[in-house]
Amino acid sequence: MFFNSLHFAVFLPLVFLLYWFTGRSSKKIQNIILILASYYFYSCWDWRFLFLLVFSTFLDYYTALKIEKSEKEIPRKIWFWLSIGINLGFLGIFKYYNFFAVSMANMLHSFGFEANPLLLKVILPVGISFYTFHGLSYVIDIYYKRIPAEHNFIDYSLFVSYFPLLVAGPIERATHLLPQVKVARKFNFDQAKSGIYQILWGLFKKVVIADTCAIYANAIFDNYQSMNSLSLLLGAFYFAFQIYGDFSGYSDIALGVSKLFGIDLLRNFNYPYFSRDIAEFWRRWHISLSSWFRDYVYIPLGGSKGRKGKQVRNVFVIFLLSGFWHGANWTFLAWGAINALYFLPLLLLNKNRTNIDAVTINFSFASLKTIWQILSTFILTCFAWIFFRSSTIAMALDYIKRIFTQGKFTEQYLKSERYNYEIVLLILLFIGIEWRFRNQIEPLSGRYSWFKVALCFIGIVVLGVFSDYKSFIYFQF
Repeated sequence: MFFNSLHFAVFLPLVFLLYWFTGRSSKKIQNIILILASYYFYSCWDWRFLFLLVFSTFLDYYTALKIEKSEKEIPRKIWFWLSIGINLGFLGIFKYYNFFAVSMANMLHSFGFEANPLLLKVILPVGISFYTFHGLSYVIDIYYKRIPAEHNFIDYSLFVSYFPLLVAGPIERATHLLPQVKVARKFNFDQAKSGIYQILWGLFKKVVIADTCAIYANAIFDNYQSMNSLSLLLGAFYFAFQIYGDFSGYSDIALGVSKLFGIDLLRNFNYPYFSRDIAEFWRRWHISLSSWFRDYVYIPLGGSKGRKGKQVRNVFVIFLLSGFWHGANWTFLAWGAINALYFLPLLLLNKNRTNIDAVTINFSFASLKTIWQILSTFILTCFAWIFFRSSTIAMALDYIKRIFTQGKFTEQYLKSERYNYEIVLLILLFIGIEWRFRNQIEPLSGRYSWFKVALCFIGIVVLGVFSDYKSFIYFQF
């Protein structure tokens, strides 16, 4: 069930009405309704993997109670590593087994040995990377006694399976979400209205920006060998806005839907393409994943403390893990390594926490520097996205080589496709809107909200009818 489907357009109002008219007086009823809705939502993808979700929920709930109850360190460690091992084991089998098997066979073949690895013919359970990380963070927090174990199985089940974040995040923390599901929610009109605005803006980013850019990005990447330099640059540019509109659009819809039920989720995007360096970009892009790796991997390894060599190691560890989290392909590891290389100069010069204030531009020489920083960071990000989008590292390197060797900067692709100039203007208009409202969650609230909502809705309906890209990119992760 996609957020941008007719199925979801029927599902959401029904759950909303049932939730507020049946469960408004009882937290337990509210939570049961949301759990049942979440299980239905998840089973619409493949009902067989619902059992995996339920098992993962029970595993972390039970092991957390055992960790809390155990007074001696050895039993605590046994239960802790049992949970970690099984969670990562399932993730490894479904997501990474075939990758490692094929990679090992290729390595053996390069040494003259023949290998025929046994590959698993199973599809990747949707959302497994997200709900696995929910459970991991919870068990880790229990083990280190940061929070008490949750004894109410219904409340914990909702924390793991809550449908707005179940498939593609954001990756929630027990410290943030559990306190909200443990109390009865009361309907708040202003919160619900804010949620509707955020849903509409998320749908606009998905349907109008991402799905439109996908048409042109796919055409260029699929035929890149026949494209000139300008067309290849446009392909990277289009994909940058495809993946941003797609994933941040999903996150906006998830946060907006959750507000309808009186629950606030963690913000996942904060206008990342206005970042002035790559460190700021990662504080603004996929915030829940970046902060997860920071808190549960980077800081335990020592973070930015200690010798520079250890700091460099820590940076590469989290960026490579972040890349590998996205998928079992060498291109994702290369993408992570490139971002680590971007980050290193900032770390070594102690400038990785420089740009933490709000971005402003006015008529001054300082603003020229800011504009250059934003543009250069965006260009570096687009370069890294080429690896993310490519099917192999060889393709990514060939794509980049052709940018510099197919030296015609003519209007080849702009002329060969209908509405190409209009799409560029649409993206520039979108950038202007985001810049104007960069200090708000979304641009639809405030003055003339009815007019902005109407335009947004028209764009969604008109372009949504012709959209062939219903799925969201991050569903594959």
